[in-house]
Amino acid sequence: MKIILDAYAWIEYFRASDEGEKVKKLLENNESYTLSVNLAEVISKIKRIGGDVEGPYKVIIANSKILELNSSMAREGGLLHAEIYNKVKDMGIADCLLLQAARSINAKIVTGDRHFKEFREAILIR
Repeated sequence: MKIILDAYAWIEYFRASDEGEKVKKLLENNESYTLSVNLAEVISKIKRIGGDVEGPYKVIIANSKILELNSSMAREGGLLHAEIYNKVKDMGIADCLLLQAARSINAKIVTGDRHFKEFREAILIR
């Protein structure tokens, strides 16, 4: 199975939480991806809490393929955001880009974000 990890999933992985253990198991048995925007979110979060970003950066690069955002993905993600904005108010543009990317490669999204609960693509880890 193809999986795409969001920032929440990676942060929990690095925290070695119960959710992080679920992520670890999923990483071991599946083809893994990370959207470049989510990589940026992880790096920002780690830096803001005073952590060293190099180790986690290398782990993400080594354990998942990085999906770079291109103009077509940006367009489709923007359209998706506009479409679901009134239904799921707390779903930001980065989440819609992630959802669009998952759909484009037929992947499941590994996340703890509850606003994904209505989407068949989601694997909720909490």
